[in-house]
Amino acid sequence: MDFIKEINRLRKEKNAIILAHFYQVPEIQDIADFVGDSLGLAQKAANTDADMIVFAGVHFMAETAKILNPDKLVVLPDLEAGCSLADSCPPDRFGDFLKNYPDHIVISYINCSAEIKTMSDLICTSGNAVELVESFPKEQKIVFAPDKNLGDYINKKTGRSMVLWDGTCEVHDILSTEAIIGLKTDNPDAELIAHPECKAAVLALADFVGSTTALLNYSRTSKSEKFIVATESGILHQMQRLSPEKTFLIVPSDETCNCNDCPYMKLNTLEKLYLALKNEKPSIELASEVIEAAKKPIEKMLSLSLELGLIK
Repeated sequence: MDFIKEINRLRKEKNAIILAHFYQVPEIQDIADFVGDSLGLAQKAANTDADMIVFAGVHFMAETAKILNPDKLVVLPDLEAGCSLADSCPPDRFGDFLKNYPDHIVISYINCSAEIKTMSDLICTSGNAVELVESFPKEQKIVFAPDKNLGDYINKKTGRSMVLWDGTCEVHDILSTEAIIGLKTDNPDAELIAHPECKAAVLALADFVGSTTALLNYSRTSKSEKFIVATESGILHQMQRLSPEKTFLIVPSDETCNCNDCPYMKLNTLEKLYLALKNEKPSIELASEVIEAAKKPIEKMLSLSLELGLIK
């Protein structure tokens, strides 16, 4: 079967939009209506007039689309496409944790479950986290969840002392300084660019730290011709597409030089995307009270980002 032909036919027939994260396999990125990071995807989901959203990403991303579009059909090609970071913050444990900080507001990274979003005052992404945190007075007490590496990075950038939940992304947290130092030694002309979900020791070595979109833009505009990339390998597809003359080296996930792939992101395939469009499932279903409560901090993020000039 020509999956691309059938996907194009079905999305037109069903007025569907395909949203894909930068970490998806190249063939899905190429067929998507929009490819982006969490902030861009949330903004696109909030503004779409499509009847059906096919979310080529992971579960929390599809949940966010459903929260912003409760009356639309939202499908995820593989319902098992979860997130190690979201899983590291169980709602019951987080609720108990928050009891220790009754005078703190809660800012949660968008890489969390819908239940965690209902416990949050504001959602952020790696692309807007620093600016959103800085929009609050210095004396404002904040709990930040679920990624402790991103939270530590924000604390250092802003001079804050936010209380951090002890969660990490397995894809970014596994990257070692040893592997990076080896790559930098072998490639002294390369710049190291890193996602803020990496450990502090990795970020300290980086020439540039930013969200996936920021990394992509930096690699495109920098005069450097070679980059060591400390994030998930899927981003290389867009980097090479926009800068075919440049060289990109992904930091390996282990000593055998395996690519740093997110196993959940890579569960989605063209065939599964076709089947999701055709069968209109698996669909994302959330209780109305969860949608109502989770929508407030997401909409606050989008409105504050617009006010601060972070999105147009």
